[in-house]
Amino acid sequence: MNLVKAELFKIRSTSTWWIFGLISLALWALALLANWASSNFTADVDPAEQGLTGDEAEQVRVAQAAVNVAANLYTSGQFFGVLMVMLLGAIVVTNEFFHLTATTTFLVTPRREQVIFAKLAASALFGVGFWLVTTLLNLLFVPFILNSLDVGPQLGEPAVWRAIGLNALAYALWAILGVGAGVLIRSQIGATIALSTIYVIGTFGASTFFLLLTPRIGEWFSKLQVLVPPLASQLMISGTELPGNPPRWVGAVVLIGYAVLAGGLGTWIMKRRDIT
Repeated sequence: MNLVKAELFKIRSTSTWWIFGLISLALWALALLANWASSNFTADVDPAEQGLTGDEAEQVRVAQAAVNVAANLYTSGQFFGVLMVMLLGAIVVTNEFFHLTATTTFLVTPRREQVIFAKLAASALFGVGFWLVTTLLNLLFVPFILNSLDVGPQLGEPAVWRAIGLNALAYALWAILGVGAGVLIRSQIGATIALSTIYVIGTFGASTFFLLLTPRIGEWFSKLQVLVPPLASQLMISGTELPGNPPRWVGAVVLIGYAVLAGGLGTWIMKRRDIT
């Protein structure tokens, strides 16, 4: 516990966390406006008039359901929010090398796995903190948006609260992924640039890849999108099961698997890597 408190103090004693926090707030506002605009647009779309296949039309109808519209809005900001907590998790590790404090840290605590576990826990706690702030803001503003859409706040729906809760899990897991990535990429600037590029370009690239190949290979191929971490976390926060998509729990299992792999690999590497 003392090590976790020490790691939390290290994060709080730098300006990085609140800079990322301010960026997250700005991106959250943009995401909420974008989701509002999207909900307004899709509310007037009749799937039967769009020339869609039966399965595609059913997907649109389910997405238009009030509970799914609400779940989407109440989890606004996740896409870039988890990117921010991942970068923060990476910097928790790379800061040690950037400021040349790694040697001192491991001399004070020779059992390196304890240090890494403390960094994982502290990063996850900060990730949940970022989730809490954006969720409170969503709970404040989204009911007004839903009322403007004539669907009501939907806060009595268990599916909405399940999506909000799974969103918290996603934030914590992405923070753990960041710590693992920070062990692999020691450079602070290198980690920030590499992870941001891979996350943003990789997500849209993967979506395009599956979109182009699914008609040629088959519908089963599109379900493999859940193996892409950002798409797995988006699946987790869907209100109800979406036709043509794996269950939400599959997205959670995939993301947990990546987090365990990143955390475990990071701990193993740090225990064996020379620190100078």
